[in-house]
Amino acid sequence: MRRLRSLLAAVAVTGLLAGCGAFGDSPTADQEPRAEGQAIRVGLPTGVTSFANADIAVATEKGFLSEVGLTVETQNLRSGVSVVQGVVGGALEIGGASIEPVVNAAAGGGDVVIIGAYTDKLTVSSVAPASVQTPADLRGRQVGVQEVGAFREVMTRLVLQSAGLTPNDVQYIPVDAQSYNAALVDGRIQNAILQTEQAVAVQRDHPDMHVIAEMADIVPDYHYGTYFVSRAWLDANRDTAVKFMTALTRAHRFMYENKDETVKIVAKATEFDEQVISEAYDRLLGQQGVFPVNTGLDKARIKATMRRMGELGILENQPPAYEQLVDAGPVIDAVDSLGVQTGDARWR
Repeated sequence: MRRLRSLLAAVAVTGLLAGCGAFGDSPTADQEPRAEGQAIRVGLPTGVTSFANADIAVATEKGFLSEVGLTVETQNLRSGVSVVQGVVGGALEIGGASIEPVVNAAAGGGDVVIIGAYTDKLTVSSVAPASVQTPADLRGRQVGVQEVGAFREVMTRLVLQSAGLTPNDVQYIPVDAQSYNAALVDGRIQNAILQTEQAVAVQRDHPDMHVIAEMADIVPDYHYGTYFVSRAWLDANRDTAVKFMTALTRAHRFMYENKDETVKIVAKATEFDEQVISEAYDRLLGQQGVFPVNTGLDKARIKATMRRMGELGILENQPPAYEQLVDAGPVIDAVDSLGVQTGDARWR
């Protein structure tokens, strides 16, 4: 565990604040200011866009971004750690990542601030072959993670903790996000944290695969996805941030009201077939309501998540104050312009 924490510290502080390519895929920062009218560069935390991040594909396809005068260039990176490095280093204007690397960067003195959420609820499951019936059966097994301190490794810790296990009880195997299903099927790993569409696909094609834990059940008060920027960029571009969050909020609302069209757009973005995405849609939007239609930045949920990070030992410094970590102004302004959406228990 001491070695694991040392690795995490290197990721959470040195890598994030220096903007270095700790895992070889951080974008290169521009040295000159970007000209007005150039595309806003947005980093996403998986090599192929996931359903959870597909709101930006919807916002692009439906013209919500262009209607507010924005052109967006998305860059798919290896993990949220790499996205944070890109924002801190100036290679990205906006980052999309799970909350953990953003919190660690802010706790270490990094110039990052959350302005919105893609899915504030967890959208992932712990999936294993038939030989693993419960989380307790993971002892001595090989489990897939992206990077220590990145989202799926954190979720793996929570699964292990639910069974009284620690990372010392398993063997971590590095796997890219889009390769988890293949690694499960060929036996390289015996557990993976999968996005809903990944879990649907692997269970359909390989009935021996099954969910051993739903992360939203293990940690129902855990905040998942964030859109974040550098505070310096936000100070100079607050109007652009408001426009961005307006387009994304419209996309979330559109997704709930237009299943068929959403499924087509998300299937193209994620590279899964429409049958898989349709089933994932029913779970994520129909049942769970994972995309916020209002601000999606619940102070209690975010503070509870930081407390959980501390309990897991993945927060090396004191957690930042909520007001340091979050500037809800852009998304509040966006919701004010669109009108607050009420009348459904899923709406946040």
